[in-house]
Amino acid sequence: MKKLIIISLIICPFFLQAQNFRDLDKSPMDQAKYPTSNRVTEKIVVITYSRPQLNERSFQEIVPYNKVWRTGANEATEIRLFKPVVIGDTNLQAGTYTIFTIPEEEQVVFIINSATNIWGSYSYNSKNDILRIKVPLNKSKKSLEAFSIAFSDKNDQPKIHFGWDYVRFEIPFNVL
Repeated sequence: MKKLIIISLIICPFFLQAQNFRDLDKSPMDQAKYPTSNRVTEKIVVITYSRPQLNERSFQEIVPYNKVWRTGANEATEIRLFKPVVIGDTNLQAGTYTIFTIPEEEQVVFIINSATNIWGSYSYNSKNDILRIKVPLNKSKKSLEAFSIAFSDKNDQPKIHFGWDYVRFEIPFNVL
């Protein structure tokens, strides 16, 4: 009986040990979907990204000009196309891709890359680029604390909108 009590006292603490959960992610994941209406269940495009925060910093401090950026935080931003689309002059087939950008002073190089499951832009390889276009970089009067991606569909022209701090740019596309 003494052996059973001793064994119980030794083993019990292992079962009573609390699980160590990590703190909340400082850059939580989000999704932007097109069409934007929740009533439309068959989406054409879904972008999954992490939302870094400014935390009293500026866009320029976090994302230097002329360097490849994962266009978010943590994993590289992922775009899933459920139907073919056209961006610029490039036809993109349904599938999963990553989005990278190279912010410059007056414009942004928008990149769709075939590599997936990438952390950050550390293993970015331009050989996997499927699309590269330059779009104007706009400044807003309103600052966004968290990096954000959204879709719009004005005048039957769908666009992907990117914004953080005072920086804004958009990517028009057409659904085939």
